[in-house]
Formats: sequence, structure tokens, C-alpha cells
Amino acid sequence: MPTSVTMPRLGESVTEGTVTRWLKQEGERVEADEPLLEVSTDKVDTEIPSPAAGILSRIVVGEDETAEVGSELAVIAGDGEDAGSAAPAPAQEQQAEAEPEPAAPVTPSTEKPVEEEAPAPQTASAPSGGGEGTEVKLPALGESVTEGTITRWLKAVGDTVEADEPLVEVSTDKVDTELPSPVAGTLLEIKVGEDETAEVGAVLAIVGTPGSAPAAAPAPAPAPEPEKPAAAPAPQQAPAPKVESAPAPNLSGESYATPAPAAETKQPAAQPPAAQPAPAAPTAQAAQSNGAGDAGYVTPLVRKLAAEKGVDLSSLTGTGVGGRIRKQDVIDAAEKAAAATKAPAAQAESAAAPAPKAAPKAEPSPLRGRTEKLPRIRQTIARRMVESLQISAQLTTVVEVDVTKIANLRNKAKADFQAKHGVKLTFLPFFALATVEALQQHPVVNSSLDMEAGTVTYHGAEHLGIAVDAPKGLVVPVIKDAGDLNLAGLSKRIADLADRTRNNKIGPDEIGGGTFTLTNTGSRGALFDTPIINQPQVGILGLGAVVKRPVIVNDPDLGEIIVPRSMVYLALSYDHRIVDGADAARFLGTLKERLEAGHFEADLGL
Repeated sequence: MPTSVTMPRLGESVTEGTVTRWLKQEGERVEADEPLLEVSTDKVDTEIPSPAAGILSRIVVGEDETAEVGSELAVIAGDGEDAGSAAPAPAQEQQAEAEPEPAAPVTPSTEKPVEEEAPAPQTASAPSGGGEGTEVKLPALGESVTEGTITRWLKAVGDTVEADEPLVEVSTDKVDTELPSPVAGTLLEIKVGEDETAEVGAVLAIVGTPGSAPAAAPAPAPAPEPEKPAAAPAPQQAPAPKVESAPAPNLSGESYATPAPAAETKQPAAQPPAAQPAPAAPTAQAAQSNGAGDAGYVTPLVRKLAAEKGVDLSSLTGTGVGGRIRKQDVIDAAEKAAAATKAPAAQAESAAAPAPKAAPKAEPSPLRGRTEKLPRIRQTIARRMVESLQISAQLTTVVEVDVTKIANLRNKAKADFQAKHGVKLTFLPFFALATVEALQQHPVVNSSLDMEAGTVTYHGAEHLGIAVDAPKGLVVPVIKDAGDLNLAGLSKRIADLADRTRNNKIGPDEIGGGTFTLTNTGSRGALFDTPIINQPQVGILGLGAVVKRPVIVNDPDLGEIIVPRSMVYLALSYDHRIVDGADAARFLGTLKERLEAGHFEADLGL
């Protein structure tokens, strides 16, 4: 009996949630309690498990759509129903082939079972490889995205690819992402080469099921049917059945949106071939041709970290969903390797005391002396930065803020805060909350200009952009309605957006629509800079590093004294076409007063 998957209650005040990602597609099998989809609310991002084992027969609420608590998200069909619908087809094929056999009584009875078994695999694989293969099309990667550029093919023509395994990297004006293969099979043809641009909906490649190439070869063999000895080589084609169980569930789930389920569906897809003893060697070869080895799908951030730490991804066993290798897995492996070499190193140092004279020399970057094509995202950043300076009259005002009270509050509350909310308590959420409050008092800094129409729009909500240093370049995801969030809510949203941006999981619609931007230049130790405005906004606030400096303060008893204080520079770049210097100073004054007062005890539960 079909089972309904409903939106659970994810908090006392939560009434609805947004489906951010489906981990399974229609037609795929899911086990009970296996993660089925990801849901995002104002308070938490989480995975929802399947309530029962079966086949995902229908998705009711698509990705990026919002559903109320208790509403139906999907339907899971029972095992019996799926098996009943699929079983008659093979049975009919065997009966159809069994009928012509008695027409040749001359052949000894010992050869009849051989002939009956040989055609069965051919007819079973015919539906999967009888056509021209499955088209891999460029999906819509955002509302305003109309085309994408192929940056890298992860598979070559002739390579084997699993269903949902990353197949190609695509770059657009808004996001760089990997597209998975819609089915398991062989990459038969690449229609759009690297560095070429294709429109949304265009066919990028053709993937045939694993049995498509062998299925075409045996076709001429049945021609000399009267000659019974010709049927003897038929059993040699038996390895073809190893793909019968793989393409059947995958072909029904051709709709896909994100490459994230690759690692989660890759292991189940590989299990049916492994269970058959005969084609063991071809299965091993297919596993070696996956490109990523045993590591499966690994995010760019994890690959970069593994390269920096010198960790072999193929030697790791992932602890994430579906065996995915996470960032923490790489860190743990690096720590274990360091601990293993630490003891011998300590003994070597004690044996040879003068050794510390040799200082380690940094390895030069492999980019030295190279000329390569500029990535599309880098071209977009370059174009927009120049356009911003050409469009608006930009200048920067800097103030110095004493955040000692915030530093003390943070030290008191950070352990309990992380235990309660699951994220670290940094300085950034304090700056974000104070900025949103200041924007509400000074709407001119939260506005946008339309010079052609001669109008200015004072936005009724604060959509706060957070600049993130991603592996492929600067990306600015947006916290929508940041004015409705408290300190904990901002902390969670900042951590979530930053993590998904660095792991290339951010959606195109999440990096647009901002009304004001924060850039944390102090994260790398910079005291301050002059950030460039993200058009069509009229302001961007640069947050410098929080450092302790000797500061003169007025003590009620001792007068002016010099004491160490936690200080930070805040640099506001603004559009002088609409924001005057006095407006900028008033905005920064409100911000400074809020931060130096440090009244965040209620937000921290102190």
C-alpha cells in the first residue's frame, strides 16, 4: 500500500518548510529511515527520512517549493506493488521465446536449455539499449540563467558512468556546478565540448545503458537460425545480464536538479552487479573507471583540503550520508597521519639536537609560469566589479569600534551557544544583527537607485548579503528578511550559507536579491579595506580584524588610563549619488553605539 511522506513539525513556531534538495528521484528505491530529502526552515536545515521502504513513485513538492507542516511531499510505493508491475515483462519475454523452440525438434534435448537461456539476456537488455541512449540536457540553473559553459567533462567517450554520478562541470553567471548522469551506462557521445556554451535544454551528451553496445552485436547472430551449432557461442554473451537490474530503476528517474545525491545513490547502484558472480571482472573494471576511485563523489572543498593535507581520498571511508567523505574525515585522517609520524620525529629530534636549524621551505605554487583560460565565474566577477565602479560614485568612511564587551560576552557564552544551536559563536552575527538594526533606522543606506526612471526605492526588508571566499571565487549568498532573525538565527543562516557556498551547493536564487552586503575582510587578518559596492545596492560594510590594542579610556576614579581593549575598524563604502557623508556617518554612529553598548545578554540567554 502506498505510503505518504509528509512535512513534519520542525519546531514549536515553525509552520512551513522549503524543500531544498531531493536525495532520491522518482523511480528510485529507498530504504526505511534512509534520508529522502532536505528541508529548510527559518530555524533549522535538516534531512527527512523515508517512513517506509519501497519505490519513490511520485514527488508532490518540488525543490525550492514551500509546504506547510503536515502536507504531503511524496508517495512511496510498496515493494509488492513495484515488483508486481515489473515482473510480468520478463515472464512474457521468456514465454514468447519458449514458444518458437519446439519448432526445431532435430536438435538434441540437451541443447534446448542453452538456446532458451541465450536469447533471454538479449531481449532483456534490448529495452535498455535498443534506442539511441538517454540524452543529457542542460537543466535550468536559475530563473534568469539561459545558458551555461562546459568547463570540464568528468568522463570521456566510452567510459562507464553510474546513475547520478557527476558527469560534467558547468559554469553560469551565477553558479558553478556538476551535472550528474540521469542513467547508468556508457558515455556514447559528447555533443558540447569543453569551453563551449549551450542554451538551457540543449543536449550535452548521449549516455547508453551498459548493455546497449553488446546488444547490437548479437543481432546478426540469429540470422542463420536453421543452423543449430551457431547457437553454441550464444552463452558467451551471458555477461550482458549483469546490467539488467541496474538500468531498470534508474531509467524511470530521469528528472534531476542537483548533483549532490551522486554519492548516496552510487553505492546502491553498484550492489546488483556485484551480487552476480559471473561478471566479476567487468564490474571491477567499471569501478576503476569511475574517475574518483573508491572515494565516490567528493566536494571541491574536500578535494582541496585533501590535497593540502596530503590525504589519499581513495583510502578513506566516508562517514557522511551514503558513505560520502566529509571535511571532518579528511581532517581526522590528517591528524592520525601526523600522530603516527610524531613519535618517530620526536625520537629523531632527541637523537640529533642541532637539526632545528633547517627551516621548512614553502613549496612554490604550480600556477607559476602558466597561462590558462579565465574561468567563467572569474570573468563575471571582473566584469561586475568594473561596472560597479563605472556606475556609482563610491567612497569609503571608516570608524573604530571598541567591542570588548562583546568579546567578553562571547567568551562566556560560546560553549553553551554551540551546544544549544550547533554552530560556533563568532563576531560576525553580532555585526550582522547591529547592521540590520541600523539599516532599519537609516533606510537611505538600504535603498537602490533607478537613474533612468529618476526614482529611489527604500526597501521594506533587509536582505543581507554575506561575501564568501569560495574555492572558485567570491560569491555573495543572501540572507532574506534578515531583520526578522535574532542572533541565533543569523548565526545558523550565516554558517549554513557559507558552508553550502564553499561546497558548491548554493542555489542560483540564493545569491540574488540582496539590499546590503557585509564582507568580513578581517577573517584573513586585514585591519580594513575599501570594498566595492555590489550593484544595484548603495552600500557595503567591510569588517576588519578584531585585535587587542592599548587604548586611552576615561576611568571614573583614575581619569584617563591606558588599557588593552578589543578593537575593530568598520569601513562603509557607499554610493555618493544618494548617500551623503553625513548619512554614512550617522549610520556608522548608530552601529558603533550598538556594538560598544554590548547589550546582547538576552540573545545569549545570560
